[in-house]
Amino acid sequence: MRTSNTEIRDLGLAWIALSVAFVLLLFRNALFSGEVVVVATLFGMCALTAGVAFLLHELAHKVVAQHFGQIAEFRADYQMLGLAILSAMVGFLFAAPGAVYHRGNITPKQNGLIAIAGPVTNLVLAGVFFALFVVAPGGGLLSTVASLGVWINAFLAGFNMIPFGPLDGKTVKDWSFGVFAVAFAVMGGLAALVLFTDVVPIAF
Repeated sequence: MRTSNTEIRDLGLAWIALSVAFVLLLFRNALFSGEVVVVATLFGMCALTAGVAFLLHELAHKVVAQHFGQIAEFRADYQMLGLAILSAMVGFLFAAPGAVYHRGNITPKQNGLIAIAGPVTNLVLAGVFFALFVVAPGGGLLSTVASLGVWINAFLAGFNMIPFGPLDGKTVKDWSFGVFAVAFAVMGGLAALVLFTDVVPIAF
């Protein structure tokens, strides 16, 4: 898999910014405790779970694009990184930290498959973290990490399937409305279930 120093830098900056955004969104009250250990633990958990979710999402786009013979690299959008942090501070998160840009001859189907690879990866990761949540001792650090992994991956899968602007859902919809409808129903439904019920509660 081909990469560059610029791509590695942008992935790292986006990873840090998203980790900060999820800490602000999910653990805002705990941040005011003033305890360094608590703040460091929260950031570490979000960096681990959001990092895995974000990095594998973008790498899925990149791997599939390169499979189709594309030149593909991730580039961060610094304005959107700032928006992610600011939006998290007021209680919601607009998570569009950048994108894998690719060029070369490509069909609409191939473009759609590149787009859907990221949300599908998050869907799979949500399942992996849910399995860990089921077997982890309740109330422990591992259980919190597992529930956080389910929450973040469900959110990213559902959010990215919105058929708007630069999000993956629009590209998938432009390729195949049928594939989009199924994917949106599954991933949007999962996101709604996790975000708006206590099926996988996050407790710290």
